[in-house]
Amino acid sequence: MNRYILSLLLLMCSGIAAFAQQKTPFIGDWNGSLNAGGMELPIIFHIKTDENGSLSATMDSPRQGATGIPVQAVRLAQDSIFLDLKAIGGAYAGKLSGPEIIEGHWKQSGQAFALQLKKGAPEAALKRPQEPSKPYPYQSTEVTIKNEAAGITLAGTLTLPQGKGPHPAVLLLTGSGPQDRDETILGHKPFLVLSDYLTRQGFAVLRLDDRGVGKSGGNFAMSTTADFATDAAAAFTYLKDHQSINKKKVGLLGHSEGALIAEQVAATHPEVAFVVLMAGNAVPGTELLLAQNKALLENAGVPKEQLQQYLNLREAQFKVAATEKDVMKAAENIRQLEQKAKANMTAQEQQQLGLTDKAEQAIVAQLSSPWMRYYLAYDPAPTLQKLKMPVLAINGTKDLQVPYQQNLPATEKALKAGGNKKYTVVEMADLNHLFQTAKTGSPAEYGQLEETIAPTALEKIANWMKEVVK
Repeated sequence: MNRYILSLLLLMCSGIAAFAQQKTPFIGDWNGSLNAGGMELPIIFHIKTDENGSLSATMDSPRQGATGIPVQAVRLAQDSIFLDLKAIGGAYAGKLSGPEIIEGHWKQSGQAFALQLKKGAPEAALKRPQEPSKPYPYQSTEVTIKNEAAGITLAGTLTLPQGKGPHPAVLLLTGSGPQDRDETILGHKPFLVLSDYLTRQGFAVLRLDDRGVGKSGGNFAMSTTADFATDAAAAFTYLKDHQSINKKKVGLLGHSEGALIAEQVAATHPEVAFVVLMAGNAVPGTELLLAQNKALLENAGVPKEQLQQYLNLREAQFKVAATEKDVMKAAENIRQLEQKAKANMTAQEQQQLGLTDKAEQAIVAQLSSPWMRYYLAYDPAPTLQKLKMPVLAINGTKDLQVPYQQNLPATEKALKAGGNKKYTVVEMADLNHLFQTAKTGSPAEYGQLEETIAPTALEKIANWMKEVVK
């Protein structure tokens, strides 16, 4: 999932619990539903007292797969409660309107949303029917891989089909943002489902925690797509040299940013047997993120005039981040563009577009990061032109993050220009960025859908891979 989109969702991280009074009607579980920009997010607060009479609280966001988020401060004032989650920039203030009802507001990023809480048990666990359960009908092993060039060790899971082999194999490469080996997002584990399916189809599958995530070493925050490509290259070599794997039948599968990584590795390793690009972009990052913003805001119903104002601002900022070599100058120019745009808007227009002071700080920091500056400046087309092995490119027609109308034709154009005669380009009807069967394609749906990956996508990938390696 793209980092820019992740910034539209509630950020989840840890903090420190604090103290309050002992006897209070607030003790217990409280749940409600937060409507933030059309996204329905169930929120659950667990408020308890310890043996010393001190209050503490945690928060759950079930649809985002986040539980036990500590509340850093709990304050009471007669019939009112204040919960402060400084680490995620959020806070809740509410007042008892009855023995089991709290009327209040959730505040985050300069915006406030009404949030009524009702006393009661947490929402039932999310249904994820595609997630496999142990015991698996194949071998699953924890592995470590050394990236000598970066001086780090990566951790992951290798699954091997039944039988002696040697088996064909595939390396799974995650999308943007700090991802674990299962590419866990909003309560889903796409790479766990995908690896299970492909292993049952006869492929050895390797999936890894990103550098700096889970059990993998390294610094994620200071890394770029090119750095992640060196991790993938080390993992590809590991698979190729494994005694249970057919070294002539090792391929790469990348999702979103992972598709860019797969292309980079395949371009420098012609022995790669095949490449699968899931929701990969084939235009420069500046063009992709502009199209992404347009698709998401149109889907959210932003009026055309305001939408164009917003897109003009972001386009100018993206170009600065992509071209200005001096990061300090880039940050200052990005800030000035934001302030100039806001000066030409009413306070209401700024609020509707989320152009708050905190949002300004966030966009400046985001567009100044090494990853984002590299991503915005990177054009995938020249790399795609170097691929001579079989390539499968699939995009969902309801993907708002990597619009298929922009990227599938560009992918085909680049492959054809490079002389590749072994590519397959497929539009997957009604699938979103995670390849779930979707109604709108909005990221707001991701956690609400029970389906993790549509069976049509799993079958398309597996059947194509089996045809390539047979």
